[in-house]
Amino acid sequence: MNQIAVIGAGTMGNGIAHVFAMNGYQVTLIDISADALERALVTIDKNLNRMVSKDLLTESEATDTKSRIATELTIEEGVKTADLVVEAATENLDLKLSLFRTIDEHAPAKAILASNTSSISITHIASATSRPEQVIGMHFMNPVPVMKLVEVIRGYSTSDEVTASIMELSKKIGKVPVEVNDYPGFVANRILLPMINEAIHTLHEGVAGVEEIDTVMKLGMAHPMGPLQLADFIGLDVCLAILDVLHKGFGQPKYAACPLLVNMVKAGKRGRKSGEGFYTYTKGSKDLVVSSSFT
Repeated sequence: MNQIAVIGAGTMGNGIAHVFAMNGYQVTLIDISADALERALVTIDKNLNRMVSKDLLTESEATDTKSRIATELTIEEGVKTADLVVEAATENLDLKLSLFRTIDEHAPAKAILASNTSSISITHIASATSRPEQVIGMHFMNPVPVMKLVEVIRGYSTSDEVTASIMELSKKIGKVPVEVNDYPGFVANRILLPMINEAIHTLHEGVAGVEEIDTVMKLGMAHPMGPLQLADFIGLDVCLAILDVLHKGFGQPKYAACPLLVNMVKAGKRGRKSGEGFYTYTKGSKDLVVSSSFT
């Protein structure tokens, strides 16, 4: 396995491309937006330079990494020689089903098709293809170049051979793979998102403020980042989408998204990527400032 295609040039996609290329794989990064691809290459360059400055990588290794990344605007061209396709598009079921139909039609018959989905059923995604035994989940954590975990999710039909191959590949790129079965939210987000949702309820009910809630969890529970800051980092729209998957999948009220989260997403406050969530984000500043909505 040498040729990797990554679909989606956003935060997760460019991180996945970075990691595969850094570990010697030829990568084609695919997005329908030329601007998104250009931004992705700029981000990868910045992240590689940061690694060089920290002596984690040599300048020669960084240059070689960049040389292994090509870009493509169409799935048809981007996946035609791939051994592995990793989809890292928006967390939307209909979009993913459409993408996997197209990937299945144009990728080589031997290719493994993986989704970086954080909550959507791999079994459902695989149903859009003619090769469900070759469809699997590879849920990377953000930021991909830093975080070690990969949740490897087996769909109902995923073969033992494909699972073993992806487990081994994950180790080769310096990750720690954990095999899990295909249920809503898998392991990571089934546990994480209800905690984040409860933190939002705690704010919504006036129990404590944004900084107070995050401080309790950082200092009291040794979390590196408070749940509200983490929600901003993930993206409030993504948090809402995952909670909706959990609520629909399990049918239990405890997974229903807090009304405050719903309203914030409707208002366009999606967290760090939109400039405001529970905190406000100013370009170039590392200081956390609580959003004026909560002060």
